[in-house]
Amino acid sequence: MNRTLTILLALLLIVCLVTPAPAEDWPCWRGPRGDGTSLQKNAPIDWNGPQAKNIAWKVPIPGVGHASPIVSGNRIFLVTCNEETKDRILLCLDRATGRSLWQEVVINAPLGKKHALNSHASSTPATDGKAVYVTFLEPDLGRDELPDPSDRRQPTPGNMVVAAYDFDGNRKWLVRPGRFSSVHGYCSAPVLFKDFVIVNGDHDGDGYLVALDRASGRTAWKRDRVNNTRSYCAPIIRQIDGRTQMVLSGSKCIASYDPHDGSRHWIIDGPTEQYVASLVFNGKLLFMTAGFPELHIMAIRGDGRGNVTDTHVAWHTTKGCSYVPSPITGGDGKYFLVVSDKGIASCFEAATGERHWMERIGPHYSASAVEADGLVHFLSDEGVTTIVRPGEEFKIVAENRLGENCYASPAISDGRIYIRAEKHLYCIGPKEAGP
Repeated sequence: MNRTLTILLALLLIVCLVTPAPAEDWPCWRGPRGDGTSLQKNAPIDWNGPQAKNIAWKVPIPGVGHASPIVSGNRIFLVTCNEETKDRILLCLDRATGRSLWQEVVINAPLGKKHALNSHASSTPATDGKAVYVTFLEPDLGRDELPDPSDRRQPTPGNMVVAAYDFDGNRKWLVRPGRFSSVHGYCSAPVLFKDFVIVNGDHDGDGYLVALDRASGRTAWKRDRVNNTRSYCAPIIRQIDGRTQMVLSGSKCIASYDPHDGSRHWIIDGPTEQYVASLVFNGKLLFMTAGFPELHIMAIRGDGRGNVTDTHVAWHTTKGCSYVPSPITGGDGKYFLVVSDKGIASCFEAATGERHWMERIGPHYSASAVEADGLVHFLSDEGVTTIVRPGEEFKIVAENRLGENCYASPAISDGRIYIRAEKHLYCIGPKEAGP
């Protein structure tokens, strides 16, 4: 009897060891944890777009947009803007083939001002597996009115629009929870927490954070932000110091809030004016990179209360920082990696801020880093992915050319990488077997 039990346990152990990890969806900005990390163990590291090497499929995407694709089950969602018709569109594609399943116009509105590296569809959607949530700017301009291009300081005023659709493309609700005005355009990826859709409204006006009820779109809570300056950061939500903390940089500060009601835990003043990159957390420290007009990287202890500007910065540097690309923590949190907008990649010891290496890997970067199988992927604007292994020595594992410019961050799911380029969506990895 004991021998039989031993054999059964051994067989069960073998099955557990050889059974692949379950496929992981990529449901929102920067994936299931909001920090660019994937638990997938079979992500591809070798491809070539012009040669169609390891490209499962490639499909044209109408319009223009810098939002990342998201993946839920057998569906891919992404947003785009048809600049001729001024439609902001939600697209749904089949994950296996890239075939279009449906597309819906969320709003039709004038095109406001934006930065040259921004788009009119830059906010990555989010999904809970039942509905998909999108957000756009709806400018106040008349239908045929255009902003004055000669006035670089005059922002385009308008409303934040947030909408929910089911997986068949039916609109569940559409609301306008607040104003938004920025000379650089709009980008605010929604974040899901419990029954809420949370959106950051940092802009050149009365800034706010707003939580909407997922079922109805009704405003559950709305909290004012200090300083009232444009920024474009999606928050991350973590359990830190026994508290649920929603942390983001923007509007001349770094701050932590309780996502249940929007009350603030702590705040750090500055260190600069404008922010784009999202924070990451390695289980011990939060890491911020920014911004404009000064560049900074900070490691922050998250156990503070009130104003912790002078007490909770673990380490700080102004060299090798990024403004737009979000960073990554690699090596199970031992290392902090970032690539600057101008193509300088760095790897730090996360705990101390010691820089192990600093190397140029490309000309310009907008996309945020992703990590899978212990490797970090940096995607350049030219569509070249440089894959490095975090560590004390600089080591490039692979360089892969897509053959098309890219400004959106990659998504990883079920052994494939999805990259939205200027004109196409690429699925990198093995083709799926037919029925």
